[in-house]
Amino acid sequence: MTGQAEQRGRRPSAAERDAAARDALTPLAPGERPRPLLVACAVSAALALAVVVGALTDRHLSAKGGSLPGAIVIAGVFLLLARGMYQRRYGAVLGFEALIAFQLIVASLALALAATLLAAAVCVALIGLGGWLFWKLVRVMGRIQATDAAAREPTPDRLSDHER
Repeated sequence: MTGQAEQRGRRPSAAERDAAARDALTPLAPGERPRPLLVACAVSAALALAVVVGALTDRHLSAKGGSLPGAIVIAGVFLLLARGMYQRRYGAVLGFEALIAFQLIVASLALALAATLLAAAVCVALIGLGGWLFWKLVRVMGRIQATDAAAREPTPDRLSDHER
């Protein structure tokens, strides 16, 4: 509990809990890339490669509703996300988390329709691994925000004339 809440003998408010959680986050050190962030970069790059290889090796891609230009666009998005995450861009991590959330929903629905034990096992593995990565990236996003907030705080050498 925070100091004010203890003094009043009550449970801390949501704003007080949020402030305590933000204070507990350590900003990323220059050049630091936490392991979950590197895993997400690798997964995104691997997905880009898999999309291109899949499009190039499927002779009947258009009959299945796909196209090579479409695959290249999707692969480009995955590569941009991988690059943005490697550069510790909050928006890239958020975008990748949105894709993970979509994958979790699709895998959960596929699990409900799985006809074989192998299909069910693949769905469970996707849900487990995707959920783990999603959860780990939430903290990374908080640390990226803490880093950005620390960079925006005025320091004596960056104070404008009206702040001095």
